[in-house]
Amino acid sequence: MELKNENLNSDGKCVIAHYHEVALKKGNRPRFVSRLVDNIKVSLSDLGIRDVKALMGRIGIFFNGTVSMEEVKQRLEKVFGIAYFSPAYRTSHSIEGTEKAILKMLKAKKMDFKSFAVKTKRGFKGFPLTSPEINARVGAYIKEHTSAKVDLKNPELSIFIEVIPKEIFFSFERFRGASGIPAGISGNVCCLISGGIDSPVAAYRLMKRGCSVIFIHFHSYPYLDKTAQDKVMELVKNLNAYQFSSKLYLVPFGEIQREISVTVEPAYRVVLYRRMMLRIAREIALKEGARALITGESLGQVASQTLDNMTTIESAVSMPILRPLIGMDKDEIIEEAKRIKTFDTSIMPDQDCCQLFVPKHPSTRTKVREIEFKERSIDIDEMMKKALDGLEEKRFFYPKTS
Repeated sequence: MELKNENLNSDGKCVIAHYHEVALKKGNRPRFVSRLVDNIKVSLSDLGIRDVKALMGRIGIFFNGTVSMEEVKQRLEKVFGIAYFSPAYRTSHSIEGTEKAILKMLKAKKMDFKSFAVKTKRGFKGFPLTSPEINARVGAYIKEHTSAKVDLKNPELSIFIEVIPKEIFFSFERFRGASGIPAGISGNVCCLISGGIDSPVAAYRLMKRGCSVIFIHFHSYPYLDKTAQDKVMELVKNLNAYQFSSKLYLVPFGEIQREISVTVEPAYRVVLYRRMMLRIAREIALKEGARALITGESLGQVASQTLDNMTTIESAVSMPILRPLIGMDKDEIIEEAKRIKTFDTSIMPDQDCCQLFVPKHPSTRTKVREIEFKERSIDIDEMMKKALDGLEEKRFFYPKTS
């Protein structure tokens, strides 16, 4: 049974959110739970929340007035750290009161079901009944007052009960959360985002591991138009729903590509482009206090992503480079891009800097010494100065009213 379109209000109604991986952090758990609570507050900040607080292994979300469950659901599905959540009702701390409240709500909602199951989580072990005893007691009561039968394997309706000190909550439906650990808990990283399919997925995966992602996009305007920049801003806006505040740096790169293309033979240009990108990204990362760079590279996908070339490219900087997609194939990446809803934007036509001054047959097996020799013919410091002087910064907030 689905209750997705119902409204939540302040008269005993709330949302109970559960976490899984956060609970495994032992001594660090309070810090993780506190960040998760803060992230939930930000995500729902414009929906009239009264309070968000930790409740013995779960988080209670309480509202001031009526709010759409569908809107709440869409927001909470993007909060990393939540394993699952339920629209719930708060009732008295007695089994008799809980039984009556559940039956009253079933009748009020005119819920039609022929089978049901009761599933209890007893966070408060001092309650006089165990979880199986609560299941049996409430199950017998509901069966007595309805025509439904108990079915523990495939019930039409599941009644979830949560017992904590002083309160009992019950609900009829659960929604899956984003899992992972709370965004922002692991520190800052910088992601090189191209506007293609891969890099937004890479950014999403690091957000899910608790990172705050700062985005860096290299563009070739005015050699190419601004369609790639527009795409990237739309992608960052989409991804920002997972971390609530984002920064995007737009880096002019066309002139650097032009200078390299007239100085270095075609086979080595792509590797030199990538090394310059990493050098510039590292400077931005240092400015932002970021600890690593992220790329959307997948081993062997294109010429610059062979093992030899990645080794040569990453030698340009001393900062760690994280490649969360390195072992994924294109179909796997596309599937995840569709799931997080970045795919449709990523496949829109654009004029990306990767299309400018790119040779038909780039080298796939470069060596560090070989490329360092080629770089003697270009003024790396001057190129970096021009790029960093031309930086454009964009800020994104979620919700928009934040």
